[in-house]
Amino acid sequence: MLPRWESVPLRDIEFEDIQEWIVSLSESGSTRFEGRGLSASRVIQAYQVLGQILRFAVKSKRLAANPAEDIELPSMMAGERPYLTHLQVLKLAMAAGRFRPLVLTLAYTGIRFGEATALRVMDVDLDARRIRVTRSATYVRGAGTVVTDTKNHTARAVPVPETLAKELANLIQGRRLDALVFPSRTGRYLESTEFRWVFDQAAKAAGLSKIAPHGLRHTAASLAISAGANIKVVQRMLGHKTATLTLDLYGHLFADDLDAVAVGMDVGARTAADRLRTA
Repeated sequence: MLPRWESVPLRDIEFEDIQEWIVSLSESGSTRFEGRGLSASRVIQAYQVLGQILRFAVKSKRLAANPAEDIELPSMMAGERPYLTHLQVLKLAMAAGRFRPLVLTLAYTGIRFGEATALRVMDVDLDARRIRVTRSATYVRGAGTVVTDTKNHTARAVPVPETLAKELANLIQGRRLDALVFPSRTGRYLESTEFRWVFDQAAKAAGLSKIAPHGLRHTAASLAISAGANIKVVQRMLGHKTATLTLDLYGHLFADDLDAVAVGMDVGARTAADRLRTA
């Protein structure tokens, strides 16, 4: 753990950095055998040590939030990561009641829950069909909701499908520009506990008991890739620091594209051969 983090200030440790570290440990983290990854249990142990340090930093008010939350660990990676279909997303949204627009937003834009709860009406451009993500809201015990920059401290604009744009148009109609898009029942920042209770009930009603809110972010990536988005587009959409992280997390979803590339190249080669024969 020390080689990676000993010289990094606490405030500079970010979610994507930790995720990349976890992936690197799994792929080539062994110190005994060069190029060999650590076992899942060893990776998880290393993560737990870092997580304990960061949790203490939050408790001692040295950090506003723990960047190690929701990290994808080896036992949770590609094979077990949940991806919903369009039909499943709609069923879940319909069962979520007043959180229907939020479920659809998370599933079709891939923004993080904290980024969604920090959105204000002025951040939603229905004409351009874009959501501008500039902030993230996190509930900190003892301090309330803390609003900070996004994970990578960079703003981004994410595309909004037309069906979602209609949902958002109805939701924000008549609201002030500085009003929260997804407020709590009391009009304040929505906390994850309030959303999670409704989400879990909706998931159960829709027959999707294994899905968690963060699974909607994975779903957004999956649906974007199936719609033809390349790795750089998905990276920008999700706000990942590097395309490498995006590829590590979702590269297996591009497997079918390899066959399509081979078919396309074969068609090109045959066309060229036909032209030579008829020249």
